[in-house]
Amino acid sequence: MHFSVSMKNFSDISGDFEIERIRNNKKVFVFIICLIISTVLWFINALSKDYSTLIAYPVKFVNPPENQFLSGNPPKNLDLMVRGKGFLLLQHKIFMFSPVTIDISDLISNSQPDPEGYKVTGRSLTSIVSSQISSDLILAEIKPDVFTLVLDSLTTKTVPVEIELDVEFVSQMNLKNKVTTTPEKIEITGPTIVLKDINTLKTKVNITNKLSSDFQQKIELLHPDHTTIVPEQVTINIEVEKYTEKEIKIPVEIMNKPEGVNLKIFPSEVKVLFNVGLSRFDKVKVSDFGVSVDYNSIIADVNSLMVSIYKQPEFVQNIRINPERVEFLIETD
Repeated sequence: MHFSVSMKNFSDISGDFEIERIRNNKKVFVFIICLIISTVLWFINALSKDYSTLIAYPVKFVNPPENQFLSGNPPKNLDLMVRGKGFLLLQHKIFMFSPVTIDISDLISNSQPDPEGYKVTGRSLTSIVSSQISSDLILAEIKPDVFTLVLDSLTTKTVPVEIELDVEFVSQMNLKNKVTTTPEKIEITGPTIVLKDINTLKTKVNITNKLSSDFQQKIELLHPDHTTIVPEQVTINIEVEKYTEKEIKIPVEIMNKPEGVNLKIFPSEVKVLFNVGLSRFDKVKVSDFGVSVDYNSIIADVNSLMVSIYKQPEFVQNIRINPERVEFLIETD
């Protein structure tokens, strides 16, 4: 009997604690709600006041004078010191806005360039910038205080197309002629400073399949930034033919031999072996090649000299010399 009464009392006490916990949770909840409301009200009150801050605004330069081009490194952003309501300033800090557009021709119409270009002051942009940002913002200052706009003349020149070819051929096949393009030349237009060093327009071409016959393909031409080309595509022409091996004997010349020295080499001729296209097989002549040894390369206790090729036709491949070294004898009177 005594045990049951104790359990009843314990149950009553537990119920009281649960009621008290719920009351405390309600108080905490009410406190948090009040804190959030007061914070929001404070934040709203704070953002309704006027502030000054620096905002990075994107800038876009357009409409350069005819046949001129904006070069160098014009600023991509203008730092604007503005004053306005906190809400508006916060929006400008968080969100991206359309760039301020500056008409180059209007900007420099009454200016004269110095050797570096046209000097532009932040103050001269005040009216332009103010008209393009929110009317609720008061523009106080623009940075950088001064910057330079560099204009370069546009030039057009005609240059040949040069193909850097990366290709493989099936066995015994190779190029018949140098790779050509149709058309062979293009017109390129761009800043004078860019075009002055361009004498050819090079484009790399990678052909994945091994070639066994003539090949043509249209390709897009690569060209420098800030330039345009006409046409933008050309056709590459690759002529392919079968190659075979040929061998001819070439007399060995002696280079840098001092006067009065009689140098004899053995053998006096060497075999030159090479691969050549069938269309030119019978056209290769001894005079197309030049092989030599260098007297200055003589080393004590070594009685042979290395033979090297100093002249060869462009259309032959895989040139070898046999023998690669020749023996020599210096005769004295």
